[in-house]
Amino acid sequence: MKVTIGIPCYNAERWIRHAIQSALGQRGVEPEVIVVDDGSTDLSLAVAREFSGLIRIIEAEHLGANHARNLILENASGEWVQYLDADDYLEMDKIAAQLSYAKNNTDVLYGPVWIETITPTGTTREKSKTSPDADIFTQWIRWHIPQTGGALWRREALAKLRWREKQPCCQEHELYLSALQAGLHFQYTPDPGAVYRVWSEDTLCRKDPVLVTRVRTSLMEKMLDWLKEENLLKPIHRKEIAIAYFEMARTWARFNLAEATIYHDERRAKGLVRLAGPAAPWRYRLAYHLLGFARAERLASASR
Repeated sequence: MKVTIGIPCYNAERWIRHAIQSALGQRGVEPEVIVVDDGSTDLSLAVAREFSGLIRIIEAEHLGANHARNLILENASGEWVQYLDADDYLEMDKIAAQLSYAKNNTDVLYGPVWIETITPTGTTREKSKTSPDADIFTQWIRWHIPQTGGALWRREALAKLRWREKQPCCQEHELYLSALQAGLHFQYTPDPGAVYRVWSEDTLCRKDPVLVTRVRTSLMEKMLDWLKEENLLKPIHRKEIAIAYFEMARTWARFNLAEATIYHDERRAKGLVRLAGPAAPWRYRLAYHLLGFARAERLASASR
């Protein structure tokens, strides 16, 4: 079976060779590898050209990863499409293992990824969080549908959607939301085969957590409104959204307590704040109930 493996690349000369090798090395499928160079200014394109004849290279102006992903989709001929960020890689049986779970009505195969963290002292690996026993909307709300490399898309189904090119972050989650709203069928696969590298603190998501909070909140609000409109909203969905809002309020508070307090208070007034999980240890919960959010955050900050 032909599977298109699409690699958007921008200034990834350190990693792109390994990404391409891992794509070409997929066992049990016929890989069609498309690299879209997103206007790189380093040697990424030269490295990609080392594989001339084995892969297709599309040179584009620097318009971002989602523009590159849409170009990949427009040029794909495989029955399935695998996206792979240029600084990540696939284990050899990733795609074949996922395809073994495909049914006639499956549009998206998804499962955990390996999170490989590289530091000056060494490399560690852990499996991303999943909750396959929960319904697919709860999984999305928990942010448990995986990073880009963990999914495999039936091309015919994906062609009905597009990556939103102005999406500043949370890009795959925006696409997953569109897919759920379009009625695409998701099939969970249990074994991780994509490896997501964490090697820099300079990515947008890591250097601007407040932006991530704003964007994720916007997506949560869209999900909540849509679930209500479709009569799909369940108590578990409100509960999980309330937990997510609380966690994001705490993240925001580390950078701007006044704005975070407004964010928290607006959602609490709607019954959409719930203290649970690692962000709500018992000492914090006690301070919160006695003193309120802002003072509890000041105490937490002072004790860090």
